[in-house]
Amino acid sequence: MEPITLTTRRLRLSTFVAEDADAVHAACQDPDIQRWTTVPSPYERRHVDDFLRRLVPDGWRDDTAYTFAVRPLEGGPPLAAAALHDPSSGSWEVGFWTAKEHRGRGYMSEAVQAMAHWAFTQLSCTRVEWRAEVGNTGSRAVAEKAGFTVEGTLRAALLNKGTLRDCWVGSLLPSDVGLPGAVPYLPPRT
Repeated sequence: MEPITLTTRRLRLSTFVAEDADAVHAACQDPDIQRWTTVPSPYERRHVDDFLRRLVPDGWRDDTAYTFAVRPLEGGPPLAAAALHDPSSGSWEVGFWTAKEHRGRGYMSEAVQAMAHWAFTQLSCTRVEWRAEVGNTGSRAVAEKAGFTVEGTLRAALLNKGTLRDCWVGSLLPSDVGLPGAVPYLPPRT
C-alpha cells in the first residue's frame, strides 16, 4: 500500500521523511523510550537511518506495518511515532512513542483513535490490540484513554532487547467506537 495521511482535530499522521531524522534521533535518546519500547539502546544514528530508509517504507510496501509520524496539524517536526503492525487473523497491533516534551497532552490517544478508525473502516480490521510491558503506566494510560479494554497480563509474551517480559494486553473493537465489524462478533453469555 502507498502511505496515506490521516488527520484529527489537532494532528496530521503521515509517513516519515528523511528530514525527520534529527527529530527521531533526538526523541529516541529518551531513556523512557529506550526502556519501554523496542527501539535499540543505545539509539544510534544508524538506527534512525534504518528506520527511515528500510523499516518504514518496507512495512507500507509489504502491508506488514503502517508507521506514521504524528505532527501538529499545521506542520512541523514529528511529536511522536505510531504504527499498526503484525497483522494476524484480521487483528493489528498498535505501537507508539511520544517525545518527552509532548507527553501528557492527549496527542497519542488522539492519534491511536484515528489509526483504529482507519483500520476498522479501510483494512477490515476486526480488533486492534495493544501490548505494553507490565509497569509501563504511560502506555496503559494512552490505551485506556483511547478506549481500549485492558484484558489482562500475559506471562513472557513480550520480547524486548533479548528478554521475555510480562505484558499487559488490551483490545479495541469496532463496536467500541460505534462501527460495524467486518465479521459478526458473538460475545459469551454471562
